[in-house]
Amino acid sequence: MTEKVRRTRRHDPNRRERIAEVAEELIAERGLEGLTHRAVAERADVSLSSTTYHFADREALVRAALERAAERFAGFVRHWAGAHADATPEQVVEALADGVMACSAEGRTAMVVEYELHTAALRRPELRETASLPARTTTEVLTPLLGATAAATAAPLMTGLCLHALNAPVPPTRAETLAVLRHALLPARP
Repeated sequence: MTEKVRRTRRHDPNRRERIAEVAEELIAERGLEGLTHRAVAERADVSLSSTTYHFADREALVRAALERAAERFAGFVRHWAGAHADATPEQVVEALADGVMACSAEGRTAMVVEYELHTAALRRPELRETASLPARTTTEVLTPLLGATAAATAAPLMTGLCLHALNAPVPPTRAETLAVLRHALLPARP
C-alpha cells in the first residue's frame, strides 16, 4: 500500500507582495499581453493556485502592479521634493530636467511599466484613481516649490516629456528639455 504524502504548506507572509512584484517584472519584459497567472506562478516559484488565491483574475494582477508602481513613484516624488525643499525655482526646474533625462536612461524600465499600466487605465475606469496618484502627488509636492499654476502644469508636462524621450528615435538633449521646462514653469523674465 502506498502512503499518501501530505505536502506541508510553507509559511510565506510576503507571497502576495512577491507575486505582485513579479507581475510588474513581466509587464516590463513582455507588456500587458505577456502577463498571465501561469507566467507569474512560474517566475515567483509559487503554485498557480497561489496566484489565483491572492489575485482572482488577470485584472487583479494588473491592478496590483499599477498600485505598486503608483505608490513607488509617489514615494520617490515625496522624497525628491524633500531633498529640494530649499531649492530655488530655477534649481527645481533643472532637477526636473534631470528627471526627464533619467526616464530614457536608468529609469527606463520603471517608466515603461508605469506608462503601460497608465495606458491600461484608459480602458479600465476602476484603475483611474490609482493611475492618477503620481500626477496628484507631483502637483502636491511641487506647489510649495513652484507655485500652484506651475505645479499643476508640471505633472502633465513631465509625462509628455518622458514619453517623448522614451519614444523618440533620438531623445531630446538636456538643454532642449530644460528650455521647455523653463518656458512652461518659470515666470517670464524681463
